[in-house]
Amino acid sequence: MGAKYRIAVFASGNGSNFQNLLDATRSGELDAEIVLLVCDKPKAFVVERARQAGVECYLFDPKAYARRGDYEAEIAAELDKRQIDLVVLAGYMRLLTSVLVEPYAGRMINIHPSLLPAFPGKNAIGQAWEYGVKVTGVTVHLVDGGMDTGAVVAQAAVEITADDTLETLEAKIHATEGRLYPQVVSWFAKNRVRVEGRKVTILSE
Repeated sequence: MGAKYRIAVFASGNGSNFQNLLDATRSGELDAEIVLLVCDKPKAFVVERARQAGVECYLFDPKAYARRGDYEAEIAAELDKRQIDLVVLAGYMRLLTSVLVEPYAGRMINIHPSLLPAFPGKNAIGQAWEYGVKVTGVTVHLVDGGMDTGAVVAQAAVEITADDTLETLEAKIHATEGRLYPQVVSWFAKNRVRVEGRKVTILSE
């Protein structure tokens, strides 16, 4: 048996995707270990989720630093110390600089609640709802430092039906995230992801 695949999750809020990933590790769906939560909001509920699960937390206040690169350098040191294989952004509400992006190029992913490149940035579900599209969805992409601009790893479509409300659409999106993200992380853990420029291929098992 080799060493467990080691994941760090970055989150800023409730932590529903953190919980989905944690549950997947416990059920065996995801053969990996969440070894660190990185959070820029020490009072966020995701911190309580991590503590209840026995996951170590690295908490920080961005306002205490002169530059973004300063706290990112500290985070990078924490990741390096723990030999992190994959960085998983799960509702982390800050753009990253090259201080973190470059060392983890190809090993840092984010989940976004739309079919990118449509509706990047904040309130993507609301953007899709207001635009009146008939199909939206969820995207998992590599992080490149831009606003939801990295190469697409996986997408799942969600149909908007005539009887949907914004609330039911949000519920469908979140349920889709809960299925897709653990699956994609599992692909990385099994070394099934190949990246060539913007083309990402998932190898068969």
